[in-house]
Amino acid sequence: MRSLEYEGVDVLFGYPGGAIMPTYDALYDHKKTLNHVLVRHEQGAVHAAQGYARVSGKVGCVIVTSGPGAMNTITGIADAMIDSTPLVVICGQVGAAMLGTDAFQEVDVVGVTQPISKWNYQIRRAEDIPWAVARAFYIARSGRPGPVVLDFTKNAQTAVIDYEPQVVDFIRSYKPVPQCEPTVIEKAARLINESVKPFMLVGQGVELAGANEELLALCEKAQIPFATTFLGLSAAPSDHPLNMGRLGMHGNLAPNVMTNQCDVLIAVG
Repeated sequence: MRSLEYEGVDVLFGYPGGAIMPTYDALYDHKKTLNHVLVRHEQGAVHAAQGYARVSGKVGCVIVTSGPGAMNTITGIADAMIDSTPLVVICGQVGAAMLGTDAFQEVDVVGVTQPISKWNYQIRRAEDIPWAVARAFYIARSGRPGPVVLDFTKNAQTAVIDYEPQVVDFIRSYKPVPQCEPTVIEKAARLINESVKPFMLVGQGVELAGANEELLALCEKAQIPFATTFLGLSAAPSDHPLNMGRLGMHGNLAPNVMTNQCDVLIAVG
């Protein structure tokens, strides 16, 4: 709980169960600083946390139990990964000594969520909690935001340690903002300058990066018409003369035709 408070968490969405009960017991002592929102289904907890993250700009936080509780979060985790929503999902798990024994409500949460999360980690020792939580929030909120899953064994929840807050602001193998290569940018500029019918697809990344003004500056300078994805609707004014509407099966006719007619398609964000 203190690690969550240190990361600025003030709201938790969750549903209790046996394997996460020690954490819920600890939550009671922090009820003045951590507001727990009880849902009726774990999937609802993740979607609620997604909405909270989008509105507040903070990392959404979810707490659920093992087995069926953890598996009920899968749809929301996958959705957060695709939609670039920062989440930290904390799942209960059987004790470390029981792992791999088909214990009651034991599921390989790390294996299941690995393809649909930015990072996941199984906490087997209480000593690893401050480091794992700090790393989880750093990865969730940096670069392209997304979900992180912490699989929390029961023995790690019940052990007692002296808490020391940790700060993670660098991970050697993780580059949240890749370096731009000037030669690649020059090549892209040449393609745009030499094109006859360029067209741009604008996604949510423009909004997340705060690059709205830069987007319009480029489109207006080069007179490039553009369309948006569902999540990119807020990236540019809907009444802008170069805005052709929304792309896709639920979108407008013009941008779907123009993606087939253009000689250069520029995907931004």
